Amino acid sequence: MLKKILLLLMCILLLSGCMGTNAKKMDLDGEQKAAAKVVLGIERVAEPEVKKLLEGKRLGLFTNQTGVDSKLRSSVDILRTQYTLSAIFVPEHGLYGAVEAGKKFANSEHEGIPVLSLYGASRRPSKEMLEHIDTMVVDIQDVGVRHYTYFSSLAYILEACAKYNKQVVVLDRPNPLGDKMQGPVLKPEYATFIGLYPIPLRHGLTIGEFARYINKEEGINCALEVVPMQNYRAGMDWQATGLPWVQTSPRIPTAECAYLYCITGSLGNGNLSVGIGTGKPFHFVGAPFMEAAKVKQALDDKKLPGMGFRAAAFTPEAGAYAGKVVQGVEVYVLDKNKANLAESGYVILQTLRQLYPGLLTFKERGYGLKGYKIDTNLGESSARENLPAQEVFSRWQQETTDFSHKVKKYKLYQ
Repeated sequence: MLKKILLLLMCILLLSGCMGTNAKKMDLDGEQKAAAKVVLGIERVAEPEVKKLLEGKRLGLFTNQTGVDSKLRSSVDILRTQYTLSAIFVPEHGLYGAVEAGKKFANSEHEGIPVLSLYGASRRPSKEMLEHIDTMVVDIQDVGVRHYTYFSSLAYILEACAKYNKQVVVLDRPNPLGDKMQGPVLKPEYATFIGLYPIPLRHGLTIGEFARYINKEEGINCALEVVPMQNYRAGMDWQATGLPWVQTSPRIPTAECAYLYCITGSLGNGNLSVGIGTGKPFHFVGAPFMEAAKVKQALDDKKLPGMGFRAAAFTPEAGAYAGKVVQGVEVYVLDKNKANLAESGYVILQTLRQLYPGLLTFKERGYGLKGYKIDTNLGESSARENLPAQEVFSRWQQETTDFSHKVKKYKLYQ
């Protein structure tokens, strides 16, 4: 009996020791995770090396509502309390991200600071605009997809600052889609303001890396400095950073939406609805003449890696089908490591054309410009021309491989 009691006591002591060890390990893991928190470029502006770039200068700030730190403090407020903030420069959608896509807006003022529109009479900073400043600071969140205008505005800023001898300091931010590169590299004949340079559709670059790349490779040669993030790894998607998401534009309300935008963002340039005017923009694909169950089955049969589809009906509040019931599917990225976003969008379009031959149409660019919107978004005409997927994908994969080698020396994170 005594032996049994002693054995029981030994077991209890051993168990409590293991639990203590595990608890210590959990505490250590927690401390390591806390220590590894991603530090944004804007959160480094008080550091000595960054202060040397900003102190004593009249600063311009290219930003919008996404310019916040990890505690949601405005970059405008952070900079103006520490330095001389002389002007704010804002892209499409305005300072608060409230202006609808494609709508111009004029200069204004924010708490005594001039707010200068880069989506008004001109999309380029003028000599008069830049006379307000010595150094342009950039702090704005991109979505990781080429057909988005913030990169183009940054390119024009770099060009203007090179021309008028102004320095540019980019405070880096994550690419919400990580560093994967997918889809076609833009062909020069399809260059527009929504995509200026030959980079992949899913480009895999942070805004700082993009600035470094085009500044050298496109011969801009601006006086450029990039303040990197700390504790950021190239493979991180937005969720892995632990940072709060601020909608980058009215139709990208969540980080998840950026994934869907890469898939369906080109498909809405015709008579398909991609959910614009619903609570989940870019999550849907359909049209009033479609049958939801039929579309779902056809897409399920394609067995697209990492993708899933739900038969859906929805009624947009805006767009060509406002107030009409649209049938199709809701698109899901079930495995972000396996999904090829650009290729999935291409297969979705091809499948719908097979199901409804002759019924899908494409919008022309408008404004007296030749060509089609889907071509300018995708960066080539293959989707509209319905070229064989495997032939196209083989070329895309080679293009992204070649680009990844070319851009490697401008990457900031491992």
